[in-house]
Amino acid sequence: MIGTLVLVITVALAATALFGLVTTVANRPPGRVHRIAVGICEVLVVVQAAVAVYLVLVNGVTLPEETTFLIYVLVSVCLLPIALQFATASDATAAAVTDPGTTPAASAAPAGADAGPSRWGGAVIAAGAIGTLVVVLRLQGLWSPVG
Repeated sequence: MIGTLVLVITVALAATALFGLVTTVANRPPGRVHRIAVGICEVLVVVQAAVAVYLVLVNGVTLPEETTFLIYVLVSVCLLPIALQFATASDATAAAVTDPGTTPAASAAPAGADAGPSRWGGAVIAAGAIGTLVVVLRLQGLWSPVG
């Protein structure tokens, strides 16, 4: 693992989480800037994951908990895009899913209208960023090559 990149990822994820919380408090739904912030964080995490997986699988670095490490790598790459997908889902879709007693046509907005993402989307992005941050820090703790 690249120590400097872990620091950059930590700062980027913390800033993304803070930005998500600020927009939630401001009662604003996530927008393009959120997608860009998550994209930057995801690129950094994928680069770190690719380097780590290469070192473990190809370069022969032996770790005490190799399987656990690889599972954490997989989680670190998948968590933030999934959070972004949930954060930017429209309210009309969420209303149709959460109220099973009504038909989607009765609970959704008029045809062609999109309610857009919820104002809570920033909090979902913040939770995903914090979760990814915890996983990245755990990966750094697991990175202690043997030999």
